Amino acid sequence: MSFSYNPLWKLLIDKKMTRDKLRLDIGISSSTMAKMSKDENVSMEVLHKICEHFHVQISEIVEYIATKKD
Repeated sequence: MSFSYNPLWKLLIDKKMTRDKLRLDIGISSSTMAKMSKDENVSMEVLHKICEHFHVQISEIVEYIATKKD
């Protein structure tokens, strides 16, 4: 099971906002942003801050990537 933050990156492009600007606006660390850049897990609190900042649902910033079982 994995997740992708590609919808968030597309949203940032649409809003003409940099990742660093988002990071500063919502008060998260650069290491948290780096985790997101690598599609690693971050806390629900971070996702909540992003959703509140943009007034969106979580499905608009994260997508589930199904993995095949062997």
